[in-house]
Amino acid sequence: MANEFARQLRRNRTDAERTLWRQLRALKPMGFKFRQQVPIDPFIVDFACLSARLIIEVDGATHSTEAEIERDQRRQHYLETQGFKVLRFWNRDIRCNIEGVLDHIVHTLETTPTPSPPRKGEG
Repeated sequence: MANEFARQLRRNRTDAERTLWRQLRALKPMGFKFRQQVPIDPFIVDFACLSARLIIEVDGATHSTEAEIERDQRRQHYLETQGFKVLRFWNRDIRCNIEGVLDHIVHTLETTPTPSPPRKGEG
C-alpha cells in the first residue's frame, strides 16, 4: 500500500520537487544516491539518501497551518529518533536559490558521519 502511494506521489511531484530531484541525481558520482518518495515506517519522505541517513523534505503551502506544522514536527522527531537527519526547504527556496539549497545539502552530506552498520544481532 505504501509503495503504491509513493508511486502516485512520484507521478504528481511539484515543480520544486522536480527541480530538486534533478540536482540530487547529479550527486550520485560523489557517492550520494538519493531516492524519491521513500516509505520509511509509517511515513513517505520526499527524498532520502539512505546510506547517509539524510532525509530532505520540500514544503509548500500545505505545510503552513498550525496543525500541519505540528504534524511535521512530530514526523520529523520520529524520523530523527530512527537515526535520520532531516532537512526542510520551502518551494520558493528551491525555485529562487537552488544553488544555496544544494550547497547546504552537500555540506550536510560531507560533514555527517556515515553510520556503521549494526553488528550481528543488533539490527
